Amino acid sequence: MGTLREMRSFPLAVQLLLVNQLGVNTGFYLLIPYLATHLGEDLGMSAAVVGIVLGVRNLSQQGLFIIGGSAADRLGARGVIIAGCGLRTVGFGLFALGDGLPVLLAASVLSGLAGALFNPAVRAYLAQEAGGRKAEAFALFNVFATTGALVGPLLGSALLLVDFRASALTAAGIFAVLTVAQALVLPAREVEPAKGGVLADWREVVSNRAFVAFALAMVGMFTLENQLYLLLPDGARRATGWDGAAGLVFLVGTLANLALQLRITRSLKSSGTRARWIAAGLALMGLAFVPPMLVAGAGDGSWWAAVPVLVGVLILNLGVMVASPFVMELIPDFGRPELTGTYFGIFYVVSGIAAAVGNTVVGWAMDAGDRGGGEWVPWACCAVFGLASAGGVAWLHRLGALPVSPAGLAGVTERSAV
Repeated sequence: MGTLREMRSFPLAVQLLLVNQLGVNTGFYLLIPYLATHLGEDLGMSAAVVGIVLGVRNLSQQGLFIIGGSAADRLGARGVIIAGCGLRTVGFGLFALGDGLPVLLAASVLSGLAGALFNPAVRAYLAQEAGGRKAEAFALFNVFATTGALVGPLLGSALLLVDFRASALTAAGIFAVLTVAQALVLPAREVEPAKGGVLADWREVVSNRAFVAFALAMVGMFTLENQLYLLLPDGARRATGWDGAAGLVFLVGTLANLALQLRITRSLKSSGTRARWIAAGLALMGLAFVPPMLVAGAGDGSWWAAVPVLVGVLILNLGVMVASPFVMELIPDFGRPELTGTYFGIFYVVSGIAAAVGNTVVGWAMDAGDRGGGEWVPWACCAVFGLASAGGVAWLHRLGALPVSPAGLAGVTERSAV
């Protein structure tokens, strides 16, 4: 009830964007987690071809975030959000209707491009509409996104009892409804006439060395968040010997987010500044991998063996809840308001590439640990990622490189807070 009450305190545009994110994540996770199985088992494609289809989707999204951000700045975030949801409707529909590789590749490109369009646009629109309450708005955004990430796989599992096409068509239908709702309800906002070209905008953002350094420092956050889908579920399965234990990872995270996100953000905003809480959240995320590391390889197949992993999941989610709203609040303050979308777009490109490298390192550590009996190695790598990122943010803060707007008490600056 508190979440709904907080949601209603925001303008209608923000409320719609929150519901939109619930629908986006529900539709996405309803389909994507089951796509590889459909391609390999239902369509009989080789692992290499499956990897190509999935890789094209990921590359289309990660590589084109900058396009979506610039489009939001120059054309208006509303139109870009609508276009992105419409494209994903078409892309997911093609997954349902097409069996041939050309159609599946087209579906991957369209669905990836859709995410590249609406992800930075939604965040830019939310940051502009929330005014001085950006942190609270992004905290609510996390709650709705996390809820969708839980509901989606559950609904997808049920629909798979029919077949994959039922899942894909349902996902496409969700995005179609979102597209219509945004077109009807989302208010249009006047866009300032652009000065100079898009390349000049990109150069301005990329030449902001403090911003680029901050985006690179976020490698820990994005790499460790991704372990909710890789290392932590694998650890829960190994500890208990039960495949279903992976579901507990998502359940613990979702329940914690629903119960604590808003409380944490409100409390921290009133008692400190962004740099402090971003660094603290990243450190928590790194420390989350210590409990599973201490018992790695010692699972006895009992339910109790999963407890250290689930403790790690809880701490990791607490770290995300501490850091993420303030990260999202901080990004627009690095530059001109007219380039908010571009800053978000380039932030996701830089941190996405960095996180891909980080995930490769974690995957290598998992393989190396299995071969050499060092099951603790990937957990230690993740702890180092988190603590290194926390140190990077603290270092940038001490250099005075971060925007100085306070996240909390008036008169407290980023420089004086840590």
